[in-house]
Amino acid sequence: MKTSQKFFHQLLMMYRPFENRLNVHLAEHQLYRAQWTILYYLANNESATLVELSHYMSVEKPTVTRTINRLEELGLVEHVPGKDKREKRMQLSASGQEVYKDVRVTIDQYEQEILEGITEQEQIEAIRIMGEIRNNITK
Repeated sequence: MKTSQKFFHQLLMMYRPFENRLNVHLAEHQLYRAQWTILYYLANNESATLVELSHYMSVEKPTVTRTINRLEELGLVEHVPGKDKREKRMQLSASGQEVYKDVRVTIDQYEQEILEGITEQEQIEAIRIMGEIRNNITK
């Protein structure tokens, strides 16, 4: 088997168990991965339009709209006025910021557990490689 075949096979074999366990940890906070992805993005970028979020997540805008609507119902995100009244710009609410901090602790523990035995330098190299692969996919 070629190295590239082994690489992508391992990627696929890792993804599902990672996401399943991530969802177990997120369920402790009554969240799902898609919701967490939006909270993470907003926490690190202050605000975003639905289009920006859909591009970031590589999903269609209606999918982001449904997730944002649910996060609004939960009081975790709020609409912030933008330059263009047609665009819907979102940010974390005060409650959303607190929930993000709480969930971040849970996720940090999970991520540290699954990265056990992998050096920071190896993590940095893996991040670089994954970024290049993603860029090649989205060209």
